[in-house]
Parts: sequence; C-alpha cells; structure tokens
Amino acid sequence: MSYDNVANGEITNGYQGVYEFVTEYLSQVYRRQVTDISDTVWCPEWWHHSEAVIRLSALWQAWEHHRLQGGTGISVWFLDHADPHMTKLFDPKGPFKYCSVRNGHKGMLEPLPLKKPEGADAQMFGSPDIDRLWQKGRVPD
Repeated sequence: MSYDNVANGEITNGYQGVYEFVTEYLSQVYRRQVTDISDTVWCPEWWHHSEAVIRLSALWQAWEHHRLQGGTGISVWFLDHADPHMTKLFDPKGPFKYCSVRNGHKGMLEPLPLKKPEGADAQMFGSPDIDRLWQKGRVPD
C-alpha cells in the first residue's frame, strides 16, 4: 500500500485495484474460520463470482473514499459497507455456497431463472431511459 497519497497535487488510491485491496487489506482485517465445518464460507478464487467481484469492488471504492475522511471514516466504512457486504459473502447460502477453502472454487450456482416479458409487459421496457440504465448496470458474463 502506498501511504504517499498525493502525486502531483492529486490524491491517489491507497490500493491499485480490488485484487490488491482484497489480498493486502481485507483478507488481513477479516480473519474468520472458513473451514468445511464452519458456518462462514469463502472462495479462495472469489474473482470467479460476479456478485463477489461487484461487492468487493464496491467495498474497495467505499474504503478509498472513507479512509480520507479521518475521524469516524473507517468506522462508517465498516458499519455501512464492509459488515453488510461481508455478511452476504460469508453466508453459506450466498455466492460461495459450494466453494470451500479445502476444495476451492465450485462454479455450481446458475444465474437466476428468467423469462422474456411478452405483450403489454414487454412495453414497459421500451423506454430509452430504461434501456440506457439497463446497459449501465450490465454485469459481465
């Protein structure tokens, strides 16, 4: 981590990216028993899970913001961001459901089942504003 947060008068990130943030900071701060007999799960290849990548990226970005606040900034980060996201990630019913530290990544969860809207239902998605927002929120395959 770079403690020199000012480069050419601009504030720089503490970590270069989410991978560095997770490996150098988050995994060191959140120390939990994550064995096969635990009620806390983790995938050592978390980057294979879209939900985990999005949640951990959001945590990193929030951390970068709150670390600069001083005072209660990191406390706010824990209470408002880290604890809720990590609770979801550690949940045995969450995105790491079939993964374990011993057996590694298991890509057994499928995307939620969907049906294409038809008739009048399909018209509610025809607004250009909805289409624009839909593209912005697109997750990688």
